[in-house]
Amino acid sequence: MSGRLAKRRGWRRVVNGVNLASLLVAVFVSAPLYWLVSASLKSPVEIGATPPTAYPHPVTLTNFRQAFLHYGFGRYLLNSVVVSLASTVLVLALGILAGYALGRFPMRGKLPVLMGLLMISVFPAIAVISPLYLIMREIGWLNSYQALILPYTAFNLPFAIWILRNYFIGIPPEMEEVGRLDGASPLRTLWSIILPQARPGIFTAAVFTFTACWTEFLMAVSFNSANGYRTIAVGIALFGSAFVVPYGTIFAASVAAVLPIAILVLVFRRSVVSGLTAGAVKG
Repeated sequence: MSGRLAKRRGWRRVVNGVNLASLLVAVFVSAPLYWLVSASLKSPVEIGATPPTAYPHPVTLTNFRQAFLHYGFGRYLLNSVVVSLASTVLVLALGILAGYALGRFPMRGKLPVLMGLLMISVFPAIAVISPLYLIMREIGWLNSYQALILPYTAFNLPFAIWILRNYFIGIPPEMEEVGRLDGASPLRTLWSIILPQARPGIFTAAVFTFTACWTEFLMAVSFNSANGYRTIAVGIALFGSAFVVPYGTIFAASVAAVLPIAILVLVFRRSVVSGLTAGAVKG
């Protein structure tokens, strides 16, 4: 009995140690985010105060008003929403079909296709930015939504196919047999039977794709130089001038840019974790 009690106490100490370490890591990771939010609610004088204050006193929303009214951040936000949503929808539509075909149907050359997708997913965008720019200029797509939507779709599609394929593999084949017995076509079976079972994988692909499009900078600054088509990443980078850097406004705009992603991850966190785990185990 004393040996078992000692083991239990030992395990409790290990668990308590892990919990304490997790808490410290959470505080360490959350500290920059807290500082960002806190600074966005401070006045310019308080932001530059020495020593710095731990919290805003008093709280002011002037930085947010400046970002949206003076710098036109609302337009940048709208552009990012349009580009990110459109790219995510296209990636999911194509990725679901490709992932389902690669995961459920026998075909020749499947391994080279998968290896090709893996290579494309790690290909740096900077390597093709120049030819893409020339193509966009020749077809007249510079300073337009499609100048970002199509490249974003192409660069994020391979990773989405990998996630969705791995999740489709883990769905029992009996599900499709039920659809065949009822006389459903493959597309009908996919829509009515398979997709409801693959929601975690779909949510995972959607969150990762939307986040990648939302934060992308290189293509956005290269293809859309007109102010009316800039995304939030480019807009925030251009807030400053040669003589003035509006730190408070930049902090406020950064908070407004991070908030949608944070909400998206919090809402779908369980589905994302489930989708990633399924892809890692069943792939």
